[in-house]
Amino acid sequence: MTYFDYEEVAREAHIPARKLKELRRLIKREFPRDEMMYELHLLRACMAIRKGVVTLQQALSLEQKNNA
Repeated sequence: MTYFDYEEVAREAHIPARKLKELRRLIKREFPRDEMMYELHLLRACMAIRKGVVTLQQALSLEQKNNA
Protein backbone atom coordinates (compact mmCIF):
# COMPACT_ATOMS: atom_id res chain seq x y z
CA MET A 1 0.00 0.00 0.00
CA THR A 2 1.19 3.50 -0.83
CA TYR A 3 0.13 6.38 1.39
CA PHE A 4 1.83 9.35 -0.27
CA ASP A 5 3.07 10.09 -3.80
CA TYR A 6 6.59 11.05 -2.77
CA GLU A 7 8.02 9.76 -6.06
CA GLU A 8 6.29 12.51 -8.07
CA VAL A 9 7.58 15.14 -5.65
CA ALA A 10 11.08 13.61 -5.88
CA ARG A 11 10.94 13.92 -9.69
CA GLU A 12 9.82 17.54 -9.39
CA ALA A 13 12.72 18.16 -7.01
CA HIS A 14 15.15 16.59 -9.52
CA ILE A 15 16.33 13.98 -7.01
CA PRO A 16 18.29 11.29 -8.87
CA ALA A 17 17.02 7.73 -8.41
CA ARG A 18 20.19 6.63 -6.63
CA LYS A 19 19.97 9.53 -4.14
CA LEU A 20 16.26 8.86 -3.55
CA LYS A 21 17.17 5.24 -2.79
CA GLU A 22 19.72 6.46 -0.24
CA LEU A 23 17.19 8.84 1.33
CA ARG A 24 14.64 6.00 1.49
CA ARG A 25 17.15 3.73 3.22
CA LEU A 26 18.02 6.34 5.83
CA ILE A 27 14.42 7.25 6.61
CA LYS A 28 13.35 3.58 6.69
CA ARG A 29 15.92 3.01 9.46
CA GLU A 30 14.09 5.62 11.52
CA PHE A 31 10.63 4.10 10.88
CA PRO A 32 11.21 0.39 10.15
CA ARG A 33 7.73 -0.77 11.17
CA ASP A 34 5.55 2.23 10.35
CA GLU A 35 5.06 2.53 6.61
CA MET A 36 2.86 5.61 6.85
CA MET A 37 5.37 7.56 8.96
CA TYR A 38 8.19 6.41 6.69
CA GLU A 39 6.41 7.68 3.58
CA LEU A 40 5.30 10.89 5.30
CA HIS A 41 8.85 11.76 6.32
CA LEU A 42 10.13 10.85 2.87
CA LEU A 43 7.47 13.08 1.29
CA ARG A 44 8.31 15.96 3.62
CA ALA A 45 12.03 15.63 2.86
CA CYS A 46 11.33 15.68 -0.89
CA MET A 47 9.04 18.68 -0.51
CA ALA A 48 11.69 20.57 1.47
CA ILE A 49 14.24 19.85 -1.25
CA ARG A 50 11.81 20.89 -3.99
CA LYS A 51 11.07 24.18 -2.20
CA GLY A 52 14.76 24.89 -1.66
CA VAL A 53 14.48 24.84 2.14
CA VAL A 54 17.31 22.29 2.20
CA THR A 55 19.58 20.82 -0.43
CA LEU A 56 19.58 17.11 -1.19
CA GLN A 57 22.99 16.81 0.44
CA GLN A 58 21.78 18.59 3.58
CA ALA A 59 18.75 16.28 3.80
CA LEU A 60 20.94 13.22 3.48
CA SER A 61 23.33 14.57 6.11
CA LEU A 62 20.49 15.36 8.50
CA GLU A 63 19.04 11.87 8.12
CA GLN A 64 22.45 10.29 8.70
CA LYS A 65 22.88 12.32 11.89
CA ASN A 66 19.37 11.36 13.09
CA ASN A 67 20.15 7.68 12.56
CA ALA A 68 23.56 7.75 14.25
